[in-house]
Amino acid sequence: MNPPTSRHLPVLPEKVLELLAPEPGQNIVDCTLGGGGHARLIAAKLGPQGRLIGLDQDQAMLEMAKPQLLDWPVQLMHANFDQLRPVLNRLAIEAVDGVLADLGICSDQLDEVERGFSFQVSGPLDMRMDRSAGQPVSAILARYSERDLADIFWKFGEERFSRRIARKIVERRHESPLQTTEELAELVRRCVPRSKGHKIDPATRVFQALRIAVNDELGALERLLSALPYCLKPGGRAVIISFHSLEDRLVKHTFRNRQEWQELTRKPVQATEAETHINPRARSAKLRAAVWKGQGHDS
Repeated sequence: MNPPTSRHLPVLPEKVLELLAPEPGQNIVDCTLGGGGHARLIAAKLGPQGRLIGLDQDQAMLEMAKPQLLDWPVQLMHANFDQLRPVLNRLAIEAVDGVLADLGICSDQLDEVERGFSFQVSGPLDMRMDRSAGQPVSAILARYSERDLADIFWKFGEERFSRRIARKIVERRHESPLQTTEELAELVRRCVPRSKGHKIDPATRVFQALRIAVNDELGALERLLSALPYCLKPGGRAVIISFHSLEDRLVKHTFRNRQEWQELTRKPVQATEAETHINPRARSAKLRAAVWKGQGHDS
């Protein structure tokens, strides 16, 4: 039986190729392989003498992408993107020519009910990118204090009704713990006033916050950004696609260090109307790119 193929569409593919500028013979890292869409485009530019290293913390994504990349010089590694430097050490690579990180969730992960990323259908409250490690969201909701839950919703979701939602979750678990995405979404909707004509589901920010918390997404991004100077050759390029302001803020702050980086995108690149029509999930994508100057730390 053949493994399923990815239905995920790569975001901003033309801009990724333009700003990453892969050339034959180079070594490039795709830190977030996902369905392999970006990786396939990049690998085609590298040619047989080049090498693309594809990382993903989700083993299922590696298996799904593998058949699409058989004809290209690609090496796949099961690792989160904050492990970039240790991965290069294992491969005996001192530095690479470029690094791509697409921080969005792959469509295939969103669409898999058992993963619990979406509240459009009822599924278990998991949300772990790497299901072989860490604790699911259900455990956080069952164990964290009301204050800690409120802090998560405010810090990672910028949810104005964070305290009210946290209080209701704690009250609810005295009766029976929350187990499904549908149960959590309904609880949040009852806590958050919904203004007329507002299209965003009230549960969106809480689900985002819990996903960020359970996967330590911002911590991992900070570690990746700190590691990039130790992974890129002088003149090497970094392209990062974020999907919410918390991520974009970290990337912008890093690339604005003029001693270390030359910005290629003063403002973030966003998808055109034509692309969002074909791929609605590209609507919130923000791409930033910069060149590593090879200065600012001791090699």
